[in-house]
Amino acid sequence: MPKLVDHEERRALIIDALLRDAARTGLHAVTMRSVALEAGVSVRLVQYYFDTKEQLLLATLTHLGVRMGERVRTRVRAATAGSATPPTPREIVEAVLLEAVPTDEESRTFHLVYTAYAVLSVTDPALAGQSFMAAPDEMEAFLVAQLTAAAVPDPALEAVALLALSAGLGLSVLLGQRTPEAATAVLHHHLGRLFRTPPRDC
Repeated sequence: MPKLVDHEERRALIIDALLRDAARTGLHAVTMRSVALEAGVSVRLVQYYFDTKEQLLLATLTHLGVRMGERVRTRVRAATAGSATPPTPREIVEAVLLEAVPTDEESRTFHLVYTAYAVLSVTDPALAGQSFMAAPDEMEAFLVAQLTAAAVPDPALEAVALLALSAGLGLSVLLGQRTPEAATAVLHHHLGRLFRTPPRDC
């Protein structure tokens, strides 16, 4: 009896290969052939699941968004482990912002590739029209809601400042200007002043 093919598993294999390839050589250098080589499959198989490079890029972008959401939820669960109370606005905001700091290989790959997508979308109409371009606005609105719930003054202005701070810190880590630990310390320092409350484990 022939082995059943798990198509989602194969799609994930190809997407993961694109991420590794793009993190190593840059998104601009990625081709269907280089992704196939990275995945250890044929170019024809890559084209079976993704007709064009554009389709593959968009599928990978969707994957990045899903994974970021999963990582944020994991951070929130870790911060509130053992507690009977739901996460506070500070803990939620902190979890979101810390995902902008590359602290491991997966998050480093995420930020390298996501930044490349953002830059490419400036000149690529196909990418510019995709939903990920609305993600910064959605994130800003989400932070405003959390800051408002915590009664932080000027929540709209603070949300913009927090996103700019976390993005800048993430880039400084990618460039080797500071370590993930140093960037995280800056975020904690700023959040402590903003919320005027210590984290749950302090």
